[in-house]
Amino acid sequence: MSDDVQLIKDKLDVVDLIGEYVQLKPAGINHKGLCPFHHEKTPSFMASRERQSWHCFGCGKGGDIFTFVEEMEGMEFREALKYLADKAGIQLTNNFQNEVQSSQKNRIKEINRAAALFFHNFLLRMDASKIAREYLHTRKLTDETIIEWQIGFIPDQWDLLTQYLLKKGFAIDDLVVSGLTIKKDNANIQSMKGFYDRFRGRIMFPIWDIHDNVVGFTGRVLVETEHSGGKYVNTPQTPVYDKSRVVFGLNKAKKEIKHKDLIVMVEGQMDVIACHQTGMSNVIATSGTAMTEEQVRLLKRYSQNMNMAFDADAAGIAAAKRGIDIAIEEGMNMRVIQIPDGAGKDPDECIKQNKQTWFDAVAHAEDVMQWYFNRAFAGKDIHNPKQKQVIATELLREIGRIPYAVERDHWLQELGVRLGVDVAVLRDDMARVKSEEKNNKPRNQETKKPTPIQSVEKTRLDLLIERLLILMLRFPDIIRNSKFEIRNSVLSTGPYASLYETVQRQYTSGGIIIDQLHDEFDHPGQENIIDILLMAGEKDFATLTSGEVEKEFSNLCVLIKDEWQKQEQKRLQQEIIQAEKAHDTEKINILMEEFKKLTS
Repeated sequence: MSDDVQLIKDKLDVVDLIGEYVQLKPAGINHKGLCPFHHEKTPSFMASRERQSWHCFGCGKGGDIFTFVEEMEGMEFREALKYLADKAGIQLTNNFQNEVQSSQKNRIKEINRAAALFFHNFLLRMDASKIAREYLHTRKLTDETIIEWQIGFIPDQWDLLTQYLLKKGFAIDDLVVSGLTIKKDNANIQSMKGFYDRFRGRIMFPIWDIHDNVVGFTGRVLVETEHSGGKYVNTPQTPVYDKSRVVFGLNKAKKEIKHKDLIVMVEGQMDVIACHQTGMSNVIATSGTAMTEEQVRLLKRYSQNMNMAFDADAAGIAAAKRGIDIAIEEGMNMRVIQIPDGAGKDPDECIKQNKQTWFDAVAHAEDVMQWYFNRAFAGKDIHNPKQKQVIATELLREIGRIPYAVERDHWLQELGVRLGVDVAVLRDDMARVKSEEKNNKPRNQETKKPTPIQSVEKTRLDLLIERLLILMLRFPDIIRNSKFEIRNSVLSTGPYASLYETVQRQYTSGGIIIDQLHDEFDHPGQENIIDILLMAGEKDFATLTSGEVEKEFSNLCVLIKDEWQKQEQKRLQQEIIQAEKAHDTEKINILMEEFKKLTS
């Protein structure tokens, strides 16, 4: 497998790969851009073509092309390796192919692919599907669209799909994990009794991930009965399907979204399909759920602009607002699509009546803050101080989500004019609203898994030593001639002890060899600390002259000695207090002698 990994690294350039997701600009020998893993205004994300690595100095994440794809796409290593091998046009070794096949995620994707073909072929070819085909035609779907979206059908039989997939050689345990088969509590594997299909008597819509893998399904009941369950049934959470991360239709819409620099977000899958069929192919949906942070970050790869349509009832507005709030906080430009009264309750209906009405509604979508203003002021008496406060509180909550100061100030000014209130008063009130929201917000229990050095909370001394090491790695020839006035014992403590000792050993034996250092600190599954420090050096010291490097190095030596002395004094003082409490005269004398030497 190591040969496969190296071959892919040799074939694919980390800057080019990341450039497909992040806009990068040259920064010295590296490339710099906004981190795709957290919201930031000032770029702290760097990719190094020389080291074939990346690192974000804001959130601390980093690694190589494999870790980037794993983070970006939510893949396991084996999935990322297969994906990158395909991208590089490399045939993986047989041993690894066997490992890929043994991955449960890959087995479930194969099951979903086989199920999608089964549903689709059943719809197109079987007499029992005639009523389903007629229904789809009444919904104005063409045969070309049905084939393009691989729409299918399954009759109302208990285990038709399960039996088909078992005959294809798939294991019953994997079918259950995929969500296609349900296992009763009293199920018997030997007799295969107690296993039945989740989807029965339904028109089937495959759900794809961004790479065209079928990860789940939505089934719409064809004939509703008291036993048919809900109108729509979806694949449950599985190892390959997480509804908070998947966006329906994005695999088909992403190119047009990039081309038009606009995302059109609708609610239902039929809305998406109807839009694409009529020629608007930058349309996607969250399949009836509120938009999540993961979905927003996925969509931001393709455009920062989104026009959103949703049901105008209270439930539809509430669900849409949750997604809009997340998108605004992530810096997206949001607009609200409003279908005219009487022109249809959703995009699908609107298109059936008059597709131009829908196209116009998308083109003239209203800025989301203006939409919030119109809703907040509707039916209110701005001469009533209590109602003025209600309006202000509601809108300040929304204005406060805007991450950009100029835009935020614009809407504060607008609110001040419309309410007849000084902007300074609104700013004070916004601080109150933010404080209330913060206090009511549940704490996020998730923590990032840091690298070993990052896992230690660094003191000021640690940070100064880190800066010194960066200079030593980045400018070894200049530093070699500088006067080094720090005792080894000072630098051989803390999180960078082993790195300093290795660097010092190389210095005394002829000079730093970066490749050797890199290999020595290369640990599987962890970001290489040498890469991190070299990129930090490029970020902080790229423009320094040799004279400035020597001066920075000399200043750091002084600061490190002073900081170490302060820390030692504090440590000795605390130990002396403890020894006095214990009446340990001998230890007190030893500590006092150390303290005198330190301060002399």
